[in-house]
Amino acid sequence: MRFIIKHEIKGRIRIHIIQNKMTYMQADTLQYFFETRKYVVSAKVYHRLGDAAIYYTGNRDVLIRDLKEFSYDNVQVPEVFLQNSGRELNQIYWDRLITNVALHIGKKIFLPYSIKAVMAMAKSVKYIWKGICTLRKGKIEVPVLDATAIGVSVFRSDFKTAGSVMFLLGIGEILEEWTHKKSVDDLARSMSLNVGKVWLCSGENEILVDASQIKENDLVRVNMGSMIPFDGTVVMGEAMVNQSSLTGEAIAVRKSEGVSVYAGTVVEEGEITICVSQANGSTKFEKIVTMIEETEKLKSSLESRAEHLADKLVPYTLAGTGFVYLLTRNVTRALSVLMVDFSCALKLAMPISVLSAIREAGLYNITVKGGKFLEAMAEADTIVFDKTGTLTKAQPTVADVISFNGDNPDELLRIAACLEEHFPHSMAKAVVDAASERKLVHEELHSKVEYIVAHGISTTINNKKAVIGSYHFVFEDEKCTVREEYRERFESIPSQYSHLYMAIENELAAVICIEDPLREEAPEVIRKLRNAGIKKVVMMTGDSDRTASVIADKVGVDEYYSEVLPEDKAGFVEREKLEGRKVIMIGDGINDSPALSAADVGIAISDGAEIAREIADITIGADSLKELVTLKEISNCLMMRINKNYRMIVGINTGLIILGVGGIIMPTSSALLHNASTLAISLKSMENLLR
Repeated sequence: MRFIIKHEIKGRIRIHIIQNKMTYMQADTLQYFFETRKYVVSAKVYHRLGDAAIYYTGNRDVLIRDLKEFSYDNVQVPEVFLQNSGRELNQIYWDRLITNVALHIGKKIFLPYSIKAVMAMAKSVKYIWKGICTLRKGKIEVPVLDATAIGVSVFRSDFKTAGSVMFLLGIGEILEEWTHKKSVDDLARSMSLNVGKVWLCSGENEILVDASQIKENDLVRVNMGSMIPFDGTVVMGEAMVNQSSLTGEAIAVRKSEGVSVYAGTVVEEGEITICVSQANGSTKFEKIVTMIEETEKLKSSLESRAEHLADKLVPYTLAGTGFVYLLTRNVTRALSVLMVDFSCALKLAMPISVLSAIREAGLYNITVKGGKFLEAMAEADTIVFDKTGTLTKAQPTVADVISFNGDNPDELLRIAACLEEHFPHSMAKAVVDAASERKLVHEELHSKVEYIVAHGISTTINNKKAVIGSYHFVFEDEKCTVREEYRERFESIPSQYSHLYMAIENELAAVICIEDPLREEAPEVIRKLRNAGIKKVVMMTGDSDRTASVIADKVGVDEYYSEVLPEDKAGFVEREKLEGRKVIMIGDGINDSPALSAADVGIAISDGAEIAREIADITIGADSLKELVTLKEISNCLMMRINKNYRMIVGINTGLIILGVGGIIMPTSSALLHNASTLAISLKSMENLLR
């Protein structure tokens, strides 16, 4: 690629690509190229200018070399990335906005009054007809008010006022549509599938492969707790599938042979084999967009209240117009009331504020599935943390494998990895990663694997029953024992680790010691959450009291509960809500999903189980709890902005009505000032909440 360097400082370079014109696809290809370079911190491609600004770390020469060798033809960009970039959408709406402004100014300067009058009359038909249709439905809402204001202005031959009102209404519609569409698309993109590996059925074997290798009609196995990665039909097995991402209903649906399943839904119970009918994620994206656009879930109660209030105020505005006319017999003063209404600003500014906040959260890798969850986040006073993978790092590691049957620790780790690789949990991942690091190849040694939620795994290896999981599961539920000669070793297991117990034929075979280091930022995050309005911090974990107490002391929670089951977490959340508290639940595992559903706001850590992310109201994609503080601050600031908007809308419009009724300003000025203030508040509402 040929380019010139326009500007450069350490760690940042801006280049101009030497070519005639850069297409949307070329810009997206270059953007994808930058995003896949490890040394690139961030990059932005300006397709209209043919420029790119790149922030990088490390050796500048590597960046320059890669830019010189870059070719659009040599970069394989995923189809979903191109489809969902949003670049073309932004340009279309920007062009519409600029065109409307330019045409309005051009008409005012160059066209004679007679032609402008005819154009205003023709354009007014659309608004007047919309108002009439609203009245025919028995409703007196904002379209009626707009139609009355424009119609009266046209009737009085005040085409200047009518034209200005219609222009500002048009600009408002473009901005609202653009902001809404962009926010919904950004939200949907962040919710789109991000499937890395899947189990491909090849003959009688299952092979773990990249999702990108899957083709139409391939057979894919989906285990309990995993996301269904593709649209398809069940050809084997039976499962209860959570389809809330598509239908909005949290109740799982039974799926058996011959029934269709959809990408992005989650297997809550059972396991199925599907025949793939759609091998890419675009269908899922489209379904999510539709779901978000149609669901009331997107609206906060404040936003809904503003919309209802806006419609309720319309009759009062019309009545006020008539009252002023009866009182003064002055059409001009009566029109001053008609030209100013509260509803337009309320219906425009509030949704834009909420959608902009959702978009801004996305900049920090936070996916918010609806405005009402930001409102609940702002009002929350209690926060409940799961421990493993949440307060502790999402990548626990195996510190030691202690043998209790005489077998080599590596052999025991190999068996454990063979079992654990089927299920998405941070401790399971630690076992699989440890086996991979030691280059322990584990073929499928076992028969069907059964996962018992919050307890462990049970299967058969070489006709011997094998279980792996918690102390409670292995020793109390499964009644496993420890050989007498290993009793002393068992009593001296290091207490600073979390323990995973594996037994074969009801005898303990190994204890895998898992290091579960505390997230460095956890104590500071909890302190900042308290400063942001959280009054009660709770930690709940299935680990032993010994392990839980150490973590609780380090992070400084108000209460902690150890050795809890999923129903215990959900029960605690419900009790807190009954006492009048607004509760946030944060987790990452299958066992957290009941509590995530029960909480006012369920927040999932993105590295956790798919079902946790699916059920959660908010997902944090960054590997840091600091985003929790960011989310709380965005939520608090959003509520402050909405309340401030209320005060500004009421204050400005009341002032304009008083000035109009008093004869101080003309209806034309009232209309322009009203629409200008509405536009200004809406534009202000699009700004980021955090500096």
